[in-house]
Amino acid sequence: MEAQLVELARTAGVAVVTLMATDAWERTRDGVVALWRRASPARADGVEGELEATRDDLLAAREDGDELTEQELREEWAGRLRRLLREQPDVAEELRRMLAEADPQAQSTGAGTVQMRAEASGSGRVYQAGRDQHITER
Repeated sequence: MEAQLVELARTAGVAVVTLMATDAWERTRDGVVALWRRASPARADGVEGELEATRDDLLAAREDGDELTEQELREEWAGRLRRLLREQPDVAEELRRMLAEADPQAQSTGAGTVQMRAEASGSGRVYQAGRDQHITER
């Protein structure tokens, strides 16, 4: 499988799960279900139910502050989308278009997932930024 399709699946999995907790959820759900209806019609209704169950799990995880479950849900959907793209690579463009319509800001800014980890001890300091950072120390 092409690296571009693997990355598209990962990005889409993150986006779909992230958008579940936003106002764009219904549009996103409808887009994902439409994608499955085109690529694998027999599974479309099941996918719709799975999306709703995932959304319930996501909202519960966020309420409990359970970041691990949220990450697992993103990985789960990335895997499902990767398998769909492996079986039906021609739906990749439709998936890109659906993501752009569901979250145009992320597509236009190139926003993605940024994970940073830092550790400091003693009198050490850590400064991290996903973009611009201005530090003035005196």
